[in-house]
Amino acid sequence: MADEDVFDVIVIGAGPVGENVAGRAVRGGLTAAVVEERLAGGECAYYACIPSKALLRPVGLAAEVSRIPGLELRGPIDTAAVLARRDKTVSHLDDGGQVGWIENVPATFVRGRGRLAGPLRAEVTTPDGDTRALRARHAVVVATGSDPYIPDVPGLREARPWTNREATSVQQVPKRLVVIGGGPVGCEMSQALHALGAHETTMLVRADRLLDRTEPFAGELLANSFQESGIDVRFGRSAVRVERPVPGGPVTVHADDGSRFEADEVLVATGRRPAVGDIGLETVGLEARGPIEVDASMRATALPDGWLYAVGDVNGRNMLTHMGKYQARVCGDVIAARAKGRPDDLPALRDTADDRGAPQVIFTDPEVCAVGRTESQARADGFAVRAVEYDMGAVSGAYLQADDYTGRAKMVVDDGRRVLLGVTFVGPAVVDLLHSATIAVTAEVPLDQLWHAVPSFPTVSEIWLHLMEEYGL
Repeated sequence: MADEDVFDVIVIGAGPVGENVAGRAVRGGLTAAVVEERLAGGECAYYACIPSKALLRPVGLAAEVSRIPGLELRGPIDTAAVLARRDKTVSHLDDGGQVGWIENVPATFVRGRGRLAGPLRAEVTTPDGDTRALRARHAVVVATGSDPYIPDVPGLREARPWTNREATSVQQVPKRLVVIGGGPVGCEMSQALHALGAHETTMLVRADRLLDRTEPFAGELLANSFQESGIDVRFGRSAVRVERPVPGGPVTVHADDGSRFEADEVLVATGRRPAVGDIGLETVGLEARGPIEVDASMRATALPDGWLYAVGDVNGRNMLTHMGKYQARVCGDVIAARAKGRPDDLPALRDTADDRGAPQVIFTDPEVCAVGRTESQARADGFAVRAVEYDMGAVSGAYLQADDYTGRAKMVVDDGRRVLLGVTFVGPAVVDLLHSATIAVTAEVPLDQLWHAVPSFPTVSEIWLHLMEEYGL
């Protein structure tokens, strides 16, 4: 083993979270090394957020055009062109640009499999099989993200199912597709692949609705859209056995009601788990399981010496890229402040941002976006809740945007303090409404003050005025 290379901070994982930790630490005057085995830029850049939206954008745009009289698509969506544009958005799986960004921070990029090797130490197995030893003066940050969860269904693993990685990097769209799961990934990829050629798409959804962590009407409106387009959604159904006798051949999925579905591919979209299985946690006295519990500064609570941090999916607080980046900015600043002996001058996460105010978008048609608590969550948390809803199709800007505009909005109010606890929008092209709701929820803007933020006419944002009037303002 070579001599140790010493840095102020070692970051294991070069996804958007790890990149942001390193950037903030260096901005604070520290040196940093960033270790990555796969592609710098992480899952989001190559196999999740970016390529999935590249696949979904043409689908949503085609749907928008179809709702305007006088506009007509000249033929079906050009799948080859969509996939080519997707390849461009992910830089053809070449991370040279991301590596260059890290090196320009400036931070040292280390290619290889990184794992903890004792307090303030890491070791990297390089692509050529050598081992490189690293030591940190102040902190080691675990930013290894998460892995897709494959349920323990007989025959499923042996059938080599697709996860988000195969679905978003698809080069030949299967004609027949079975999707297991009704969450964000399952919904987005079902709609995208169905529109691009998987004309026989079946979803097996264990719950009684899609997106069961959102307001009920969100899943209902999305299910209606799916069924109208020809996607076969089976609620209350689980896969109990999967068969694929010939590798690469047809796959048969058996459901718990005795039904069976034959397809060219099966996509598993049943959630994700923190990626902690082989990162050396046992070398510092921790069990090799996740999530790694942290405090509001992202410091691992199980180590009294306080040198280990865990940021993003790996800590299980909020498995959303933008929230992981928020955590990363806080973490990098915290490490720099502690390194400079300023323990009382530390930023920290706010629960209203990292937990109760976290926004999420499902980029389907209709789009589903939400921030904060649902009504059921707010009631379970003990708030005196008042919730109001409004038909978005009745807003002037909405029916000007499209014929037969179908959507709904809801705000959940803490009736005692008269502040928003949560907001949900469902409808075509509603995603840009979300940040105004995120500001209102996170900053806890009083409704009596928010009422004076006048939306412009005729825009869909007038939904705010209608929600306020429904509340009684």
